[in-house]
Amino acid sequence: MSGPPLPIVRCRSLGVRFGEAASGTRALEGVDLEVGEGEFLTIVGASGCGKSTLLRTIGGLVGYCDGAVEIDGHLVRGPGVDRAMVFQNYSLYPWLTVTENIRFTRTLRAFTQDRTSSSVEAALARSDALLALMGLQKVAHAHPNQLSGGMQQRVAIARALMGRPRILLMDEPFGALDAQTREVMHDLILHVSRLERSTVLFVTHDVEEAIYLGGRVVLMAPQPGRIDSVHAVPLPSLRTQEMKLSPEFLRLKSRILERIRETSGMRTDLDLLARLSIQEQGIS
Repeated sequence: MSGPPLPIVRCRSLGVRFGEAASGTRALEGVDLEVGEGEFLTIVGASGCGKSTLLRTIGGLVGYCDGAVEIDGHLVRGPGVDRAMVFQNYSLYPWLTVTENIRFTRTLRAFTQDRTSSSVEAALARSDALLALMGLQKVAHAHPNQLSGGMQQRVAIARALMGRPRILLMDEPFGALDAQTREVMHDLILHVSRLERSTVLFVTHDVEEAIYLGGRVVLMAPQPGRIDSVHAVPLPSLRTQEMKLSPEFLRLKSRILERIRETSGMRTDLDLLARLSIQEQGIS
C-alpha cells in the first residue's frame, strides 16, 4: 500500500546564511514546512524574521547551507518554470504595452523559437485569457506609466501566470497599494488562484491580509529566522470582506499580533514605553 502523496513544497531543517561561515548572518535556521497542492499559505512576522528569504529560497533565487528545499520530492537547485515570483515593485518593461509585458516571457520566446503556429497561437490565446481574467482588456495597449499601481500589479501577476506555474510566490505584492485597491486585489487573487489551481505562498506584514487570504498562516520569528507557529484559519474557503468583522477572524488576528509582539521583543518595548509614560506623568 502506498503512503500519502508528498506535499508539493517541503522545507526540511532549512538553513540560510549570508556572508562567511564564521562571521556571516544566519537568515534562516531549522525551518520545517510543508505546503500542499493548491494551498494558499500566508507568511507573517516582524521585520528581519526571514519571510522574504524563505520565499526566495523556495523560488531558487537564494541558496541554502543546511537542510533542503524540495518541489515534488526533487531538490531545488535554482529557479524553475514550475515557480513564478511576484514582487512588491512591479518590474514591468516601461517601453512595452500591457499586452507585450504579459507576452514577453520565456514561455512565449520558447514558443516563438519553436516556429510552430499551434504553439504561438496557444501562447497568444493564453495571454488574451489572462488579460480578460485580470480585467485588463481596456488598457491592453497602454504603457505602465499610464496605469495605476493596482493595474500595474495586475499586469505583473498576469505575466507571472503566463507560463502556467504550479507555484506562485508573492512577496508583499500589495504593500504599496491604498486600502481600497488592496481589498479589490485580495478578492481578485483569491479568484485567480481558484481558477488557475495554483499553490500560493504569500508574504505580508499585514496580519489581516494574511488571515483573509490564507488557509493557514505561518508566523516567523527573528534572530535567526525560524517558524514560530502555524495557525489554521477558521473561515470558509470562499471569503467575503464582511468576514473580517467576525469573532473568529478578530480572535485569530489578536492572537497572531500578540505572538508577533512577543517573538520580536516588541512587548518589552511597549512595556518600557508604558513605564516611561507613567514616569513623565509623575514628573509633571
